[in-house]
Amino acid sequence: MVIEAEGLRERYGERESAGVAPFARTPVLAIAGAMGAVLAATAGRYGYFGDELYFLAAGRHLDWGYADQPPLLPLLARLMDTFGADSPFVLRIPAMLAMVAGVVLTALIARELGGGRKAQVIAAVTFAVSVQMLGGGHYLATSTIDPFLWTLLSWLLVRWVRTRADGLLLWSGVVTGFALNTKFLIGAFWAVALVAAVAFGPRDLLRRPALWLGALIAAAMIAPTLVWQAANGWPQLTMGVAISEEVSAGWGGRVTFVPTLVMTAGVPVGMVLVCYGLWRLLRSERLRPYRFLGWTALGVLALFLAANGRYYYAAGMFAPLFAAAAVEIEAGQASKYWRWIATWPVYVLAAVIAIPQTLPVLPRSSVASTPAWARPLLADEEIGWREITESVAQAYRAVPDPSGTGIIAAKYWQASAIDHYGPELGLPSPSSPNRGYATLPRPPESARDILFVGNDASVLVPYFTRVREIGALDNRAGVPNSSQGMKIWLATGRNGTWDEVWPRLTDWGF
Repeated sequence: MVIEAEGLRERYGERESAGVAPFARTPVLAIAGAMGAVLAATAGRYGYFGDELYFLAAGRHLDWGYADQPPLLPLLARLMDTFGADSPFVLRIPAMLAMVAGVVLTALIARELGGGRKAQVIAAVTFAVSVQMLGGGHYLATSTIDPFLWTLLSWLLVRWVRTRADGLLLWSGVVTGFALNTKFLIGAFWAVALVAAVAFGPRDLLRRPALWLGALIAAAMIAPTLVWQAANGWPQLTMGVAISEEVSAGWGGRVTFVPTLVMTAGVPVGMVLVCYGLWRLLRSERLRPYRFLGWTALGVLALFLAANGRYYYAAGMFAPLFAAAAVEIEAGQASKYWRWIATWPVYVLAAVIAIPQTLPVLPRSSVASTPAWARPLLADEEIGWREITESVAQAYRAVPDPSGTGIIAAKYWQASAIDHYGPELGLPSPSSPNRGYATLPRPPESARDILFVGNDASVLVPYFTRVREIGALDNRAGVPNSSQGMKIWLATGRNGTWDEVWPRLTDWGF
């Protein structure tokens, strides 16, 4: 019986290698709990973020895919909205749980790399005060769920390297399937990781049947989305080009990609440890079995930089880099110039910097009077969505023929807000030619006239006999966000069918 039990433990990867430190449960869970408490305390202070409203809108039109993303986030938003009845707090519960779990997983990665109690605590707290992760926990977004899944996958892989328990590779396939249904970025991770494993080991990873069975599981999980993309002309590729053009047009483009990514790891501690962790993964003999992860981090960075992607696409590699740095600091390999960063006063400073920078700690009433540099990042875009929808409702009630008037918003955020708050104000379902919203319902053929929300209505001029400005959006908070002061137009006398007009209005840009 003892022999059989031991065999089962070995078979399913439960046997521990000699010398592996116990999990530092109490301090790590305390750090995770503190992060969760901060996120919960601020989750409902303002309102939805624009992308969250879009996920809710897409969730009301569930499909196997969308022009700008796979289906997991809209499905998750739909489920949480069903539970929460218009509650930003409830909608964000998955994001909060993902980041809290990320703290624990980062500590577990440090443990698998050979780290003891101190290393696990350093890794956990570095993740918790990371600007990217702390801010990500405040929003239900692909930029939150995707890094969490990358972190979970990293833990499964480093544990496999230590235990060679092939069941972990099957679970890696499941996690990859969920990641692919969140965003397609995990494909870049695997493409680089497998090449790095061949070059630097563990080469037997590619010889494991469980790896390829896991790949089949992931392929089966993403197959419906790929079928949808193929049936709709692969709009995700068009979106990818549009995003690349946006990044090029933005401030800095590729020049700021790496500095921004490093800074969002956390100031000052995360940005130091992410660089130190990468260096030690590439150089340390202690971490040689995991060297492929260091090269994977570099390769992923190079791919997203070459594709002109957004900097946070590579944030999923933070956890193993934090963990590697923590292990080397605990082992005494770091010089005094590196060790000072992993002390409690520095972590307190990092939290003091990160929390007001990323979370809505200011009273809502004081946001407008606070200088832009002192406001939480993106907080402006959580304010006034219902109020700007009321501006649209006021204009809609004044049009000559409401029953024959549809609503189009130039940008998907405003369309999503109208979709969310408009029904109780008597507004019809809106449309937008912008981004993924372009594949959601377009205006009905009965809509001869259009109430258009957007600053530039010139795109409508060729298709309507008259276009005139009739109002503007007002968030009633004086916050200079993207909606405040946006114009409202009335376009009358459509001179073509929507089958003819709508494709010409489609805009994949921001």
